[in-house]
Amino acid sequence: MAEKQRAGLILLVTGTTLRAEEADRPLAYYLKQQIEDALRARPGVPFRVSVVADVRWLHEEALQVLPSISLGGPGVNLLAKQWLDDLPLCMAVDDRFCIQMDPELDEARVSIWGMNNPDTQIAVSLFIQRYLPKFLDHCADHAAELSALDPEAGSESDDSEDDDILGNDDL
Repeated sequence: MAEKQRAGLILLVTGTTLRAEEADRPLAYYLKQQIEDALRARPGVPFRVSVVADVRWLHEEALQVLPSISLGGPGVNLLAKQWLDDLPLCMAVDDRFCIQMDPELDEARVSIWGMNNPDTQIAVSLFIQRYLPKFLDHCADHAAELSALDPEAGSESDDSEDDDILGNDDL
């Protein structure tokens, strides 16, 4: 039996506050679907996309080296708060929303947030239209090294529908 090519992992990180769970997590699943659709259009780019909690991302070093997109503002997402001063501002509109990322994508890290959920939705749509292809190009260009970083790479399971990579849907 031929060895299956290992997939890299892209993380979508949301906050754990009630507001983040109600508004940002569903938005993360929308973005997950958009990324998966874009990946299907790119044969040979083996990536899985998972939604994880900010506290998990911040406390597990193995996750911190993976391509990550933070959704929700610094008031509801601890990762967005940490990246607020670390990531350059790529786009901001009228103090309503922003997209933070290194334009050169030296690190595949993006923070998308708005002053409220409708503004965050607009920011996500703009990210998909303007920046997602470049983000996925970067991931594809670094696919071999990224797949080696996948914490589940040695696992026998092929449960790509499992959005909680470490087995606990509560975080």
